[in-house]
Amino acid sequence: MKDQKPVLKHIKMIGKSAQMSQIFDLIDKVADTDSTILITGESGTGKELIARSLHYASNRKNEPFIAINCGAIPSELLESELFGHVRGAFTGAISNRAGRFELADGGTIFLDEIGDLAPHLQVKLLRVLQERSFEPVGAAKSILVDVRIIAATNKDLEELSNQGKFREDLFYRLNVIPIHLPALRDRKSDIPILLEHFVTQLNQRKKRNITGISETALKHLIHYPWPGNIRELENLVERLTILKGSGVIETEDLPSKYQIAQAGADIVHQTQTIQAPQFTVSETGLDFNSLVDQFENQLLIGALEKTNWNRNQAALLLGLNRTTLVEKIKKKGLIPSSSSQLLAKEPNPQASNPKNFNSIDHDDFLSDKPQFLDL
Repeated sequence: MKDQKPVLKHIKMIGKSAQMSQIFDLIDKVADTDSTILITGESGTGKELIARSLHYASNRKNEPFIAINCGAIPSELLESELFGHVRGAFTGAISNRAGRFELADGGTIFLDEIGDLAPHLQVKLLRVLQERSFEPVGAAKSILVDVRIIAATNKDLEELSNQGKFREDLFYRLNVIPIHLPALRDRKSDIPILLEHFVTQLNQRKKRNITGISETALKHLIHYPWPGNIRELENLVERLTILKGSGVIETEDLPSKYQIAQAGADIVHQTQTIQAPQFTVSETGLDFNSLVDQFENQLLIGALEKTNWNRNQAALLLGLNRTTLVEKIKKKGLIPSSSSQLLAKEPNPQASNPKNFNSIDHDDFLSDKPQFLDL
């Protein structure tokens, strides 16, 4: 964003999609407030990065940013981690120990996976939100803290509260400013610039020289659903950077599951262009089941032919369980045509149009230039 002032250069939010532009605007509006923020989104969408961006864009930027994953620590230990303890509070407590809230005094505490917080700790957190004070484990006196609370979860806290699994009053205390991060599959226009960003970083860190990605390989990644979101994309780029070493990333460099995604998109396109037979229902009627069966056969054979009769891949393309597909093949007596080959097709070198990252035409996938939130 043009008017944003850099605070810390090593924190950079990247995106040009409409969803990310709205999030950048929201961060700009709420960063300097002390309002509690609840960040939601699937795992790997960058919730902690948003929390850090909020902190370093606020007037607390020179104070501590303390992060803790509430789902990674057993509840019997988490209370001490959050609120500290005094000497003798329990076996092994040989000295006083400050908790994360006390360490974050004056700054920001980030509570990740807040939906996993045990009920008795939800009560204690609610008091911190209401009174800005708490008691360390085993202590008789309260400690006052000046801390901004940012929480994050990949769960639906409102639904959990309706089910009685999360305190309703705590949910409303946390959900003052909600920020929802979209899944990567819902912001595919950001994939090319994220790829470029990660390759640039990893070339420097791993001392490699990846110069670009072919157009066909990029299309495969655009069509992949990314269940692991940005974290999965970064991990894939690291793998490709290390194994490829230099040059242009080609389709054959991608693991097979990323190649299947484009094949699935081709199948969808083909089925969308299939013209349903035009007919009228006569007085004598028609065989509805037979017509539906013929259309189903066309879809099944299309997926199987596309994957050279690889049942695992065809099932993925059709969104079916493999066992369901196998049962349908047996029931219908489907067999490969004489022209079908069970060997994978060799890649066509002329179909792969290498693109240097410095010359990728983002307009093939994007409508505007990317926006960066530099902090």
